Amino acid sequence: MDDTSTLIDVKEYPDTEVQKNRVLTLEEWREKWVDGKIGFHQEQGHQLLKKHLDTFLKGENVLRVFFPLCGKAVEMKWFADRGHCVVGVEISELGIREFFTEQNLSYLEEPIMEIPGAKVFKSSSGNISLYCCNLFDLPRVNIGKFDRIWDRGALVAVNPGDRKCYTDIMLSLTRKGFRYLLAVLSYDPTKHPGSTCNIHCLEKVDVFEERHKSWGIDYIVEKLYLLTEK
Repeated sequence: MDDTSTLIDVKEYPDTEVQKNRVLTLEEWREKWVDGKIGFHQEQGHQLLKKHLDTFLKGENVLRVFFPLCGKAVEMKWFADRGHCVVGVEISELGIREFFTEQNLSYLEEPIMEIPGAKVFKSSSGNISLYCCNLFDLPRVNIGKFDRIWDRGALVAVNPGDRKCYTDIMLSLTRKGFRYLLAVLSYDPTKHPGSTCNIHCLEKVDVFEERHKSWGIDYIVEKLYLLTEK
């Protein structure tokens, strides 16, 4: 589907009080990795990204691609293998190390002087750099601007009270002519106020499975949005 897709407003998902009061600490996210509670990780990669990859890349080469809250997303290697430069940020050092190990990539690690206790892990090939730190500390480091952002679940993982700051950071990282691909789950209300982007819904997919019944919900739909510069 091309950019003539219907323009939509992400605010169609109003926040509930439960969402507004939901807070997960950084330590709780780290514990999810230690305990192996990473059901959000997709070993085969994101199928909607695969399907709409040409729309996202638009035939351009040697792009800088940013992965917020990247975990060990296999898609990072997809883009690197295509000759793009990949940068990610993730709070779990375990998740970052697992990415390099599982993808059979050698790497170096360096301290991030601007953020005490933080590190950056760089592939030996030089085209993958993963920052292990709080995403909201990232503006203290000059990581440059990006042509593409692949946001699979990062916006909805951020605590609702922090989402305005999150979107400000994301927009500050974009170059002119950027493309921002956003995947969200419609059962989990999100807000994206004051958007300065064109937002197109590329596809809706029913992803409800038997395991979701234990969550107390009876439907779950994943939606893929493409954000471009107005």
